[in-house]
Amino acid sequence: MTHHRALLLLVVVLAGCSDPGPDWHGKDIQNLMPDLAFTLTDTRGQSVTADQTAGKIRLLYFGYTSCPDVCPTTLADLRQAVRALPETTRDDIVTLFVSVDPERDTPERLASYVRFFGDRVIGMTGSVAELRDLTRRYRTTFGYDEPDDHGNYEVSHSSAVYVFDRSGEARLLLRPDSMPPGQIRDDLEQLAREQPPS
Repeated sequence: MTHHRALLLLVVVLAGCSDPGPDWHGKDIQNLMPDLAFTLTDTRGQSVTADQTAGKIRLLYFGYTSCPDVCPTTLADLRQAVRALPETTRDDIVTLFVSVDPERDTPERLASYVRFFGDRVIGMTGSVAELRDLTRRYRTTFGYDEPDDHGNYEVSHSSAVYVFDRSGEARLLLRPDSMPPGQIRDDLEQLAREQPPS
């Protein structure tokens, strides 16, 4: 066997021995997105930061309460996935619903909306500038359609859910519109097992 073929065989063997890593249903975004960081306004009108949920697995989702279909469906799917987890794991997962429609989504309206999806959902919003900065941080955006005769308008936004681990590191990008709740549950359970509470 030539030296070149022996080296090639060694490379193939070592590649076969390497750990392929977790088998996620969602997209693995570890090291591709920045850590979770924000300063926004919660449903009591108080300032809220990512540090206040440190140690939890956080699901970050951008939407708005007047959203006719995607937002309620996504939040319902997340609720179903989390409810299917063991109770000890459920307690360690928080959904952060960020409204990109601060004009209509007052703290009171946001509070009423997120309450429908369970007590592990935190509603928040901010100024348009703050929201632009935050969505840009995670490589997404939002936009407002022209109001109709009654002043109603739709808001375009991403349907993706960003999953951050207990240390705030971006780990997964979930698309509930193409993932059943069972797959979301599997990914969350695997992440929770990987990082037990300290």
